[in-house]
Amino acid sequence: MDYLVIKWVHVLSSTLLFGTGLGIAFFMWMAHRGGDARMIAHTARIVVIADACFTAPAVVVQLGSGLWMTQRIGLPLDILWLRTALMLYAVIGACWLPVLWLQKRARDLANQACVSNRPLPPAYFAIMRWWFWLGWPAFISVAWVFWLMVSKPS
Repeated sequence: MDYLVIKWVHVLSSTLLFGTGLGIAFFMWMAHRGGDARMIAHTARIVVIADACFTAPAVVVQLGSGLWMTQRIGLPLDILWLRTALMLYAVIGACWLPVLWLQKRARDLANQACVSNRPLPPAYFAIMRWWFWLGWPAFISVAWVFWLMVSKPS
């Protein structure tokens, strides 16, 4: 496959990864701030689907296309900016994987509150605190990877 096609796929997947991550976080946070269990349950259900349909495939394509490009042009993986990007990718994954579970759990707790006609339980708020705080290092790491991809500092 032509290098420019691989690069286009890589840029497209990084854009999708960043955009869906930011969009999902925004909608999830806005639903949470509203405090309405029905809205939270509905939004979280869509967020979980969006993560499965868009974010997860973009994560796989991002890593695969990045490694493919480095191999294609003979770029060693021990270059500082590339090694840093791969470490940040690991940080992103270490934050994102628990967030997936937290989003599902928040959805389930909001659904239970709706069905039982009760307020959101304390466990929901604890989950959302974890969700919020795990989002920051992931978001900052994604932005940093973007900077590294564009600037390729020596």
